[in-house]
Amino acid sequence: MRVLLVAYGSRGDIEPMVGLAVQLQALGAEVQVCAPPDFAELLDGFGLPLAPIGPSVREMTKGAVTGAKPAPPASMPERAARMVAMTYDAASSVAEGVDVVVATGLIPAAAAARSVAEKLGVPYKFVSYFPSYLPSPHHPPLAWTKPLPADVTDNRVLWELNAQDMDELFGGAVNTHRASIGLPPVENVRDHVFTGQPWLAADALLGPWLEPAELDVVQTGAWIREDERPLPAGLEAFLEAGEAPVYVGFGSMPVRDAEDVAEAVVGAVRAQGRRVLLGSGWAGLALTDDRDDCFVVGEVNQQALFGRVAAVVHHGGAGTTTTAARAGVPQVVVPQMADQPYWAGRVADLGIGAAHDGPTPTTESLAAALKTALAPEVRDRAVAVAGTIRTDGAVVAAKLLLDAVG
Repeated sequence: MRVLLVAYGSRGDIEPMVGLAVQLQALGAEVQVCAPPDFAELLDGFGLPLAPIGPSVREMTKGAVTGAKPAPPASMPERAARMVAMTYDAASSVAEGVDVVVATGLIPAAAAARSVAEKLGVPYKFVSYFPSYLPSPHHPPLAWTKPLPADVTDNRVLWELNAQDMDELFGGAVNTHRASIGLPPVENVRDHVFTGQPWLAADALLGPWLEPAELDVVQTGAWIREDERPLPAGLEAFLEAGEAPVYVGFGSMPVRDAEDVAEAVVGAVRAQGRRVLLGSGWAGLALTDDRDDCFVVGEVNQQALFGRVAAVVHHGGAGTTTTAARAGVPQVVVPQMADQPYWAGRVADLGIGAAHDGPTPTTESLAAALKTALAPEVRDRAVAVAGTIRTDGAVVAAKLLLDAVG
């Protein structure tokens, strides 16, 4: 069996697909991945061939923050048209002999993946990594290019408006491309992409799907790739040299004024009497002075690291939130965009950490959130929750996929 996995986005969009791919390989399937070129090295480490989608996502996001790169096309529909075309071109170029297509991420990219499946006449599955991406009466939709109307409180109405917005933003690009490859138009591009039975790759405690709901969602659990890499020798030495530090990192999120943010977070951690471990990430966080209570690390095995720190301050990506929860370590979520406010809320609601108010921490605001997260009762709650996090989501999904396709 041959499986095509399509994911356009940052590391958090790709990593779960790697977890699924590893389990599919273990069951004897052949896997082809379509993703941005930034992740070629990651995929190559698992023998996963990559059909690159477009230019580097990291360079585009870096340019958007620093202004170093030319501005993207003026309108969202123009950007959507470009994304549909480049995703379809990449996926269709390696689709020969594919038995099923699995897609995630932005609607234009996933719509292109579904077009590939339609042209091949094979099944298509959409997966979300967080519940609030999918329509439900229990939560409102994400605010895309404009805020949700303040006078509307019925989630069902908000989701109807969301479908209209998705058609306005993406419908023209999707249907124009479908016509160019001989496929009929679709009336509701969002529901066309999600289908009536999407998958939800999130832990049932951290990110539960609530019933009743219109969609027949299959919640598999989070797709986790077990990481066996050792920690770098310098990091090991830092960890052994004193009390557990607080880790601060924003993953593959760009951060404006990274120097100011680094200064703020270092000051906030020191205010709690803790050492600081900075994850440089795509934001390029760096040391602010030469004191020996700080250390900076790049790409690292977070599964091995998080159990050895006092708290994790992060952007609130689904993968980082799940990894910290598995480790039983308190969290402070500083949400930047998309699903991250959702995860910040879940961390606070579960009592395993604190949600920072807004995307830009100051020394004072982060110190207050850290004080909450470092309280003994929060540590105890985080340890208790860790024992409930399931790690077999990718196994469940791989078996379901192969059984469904036969």
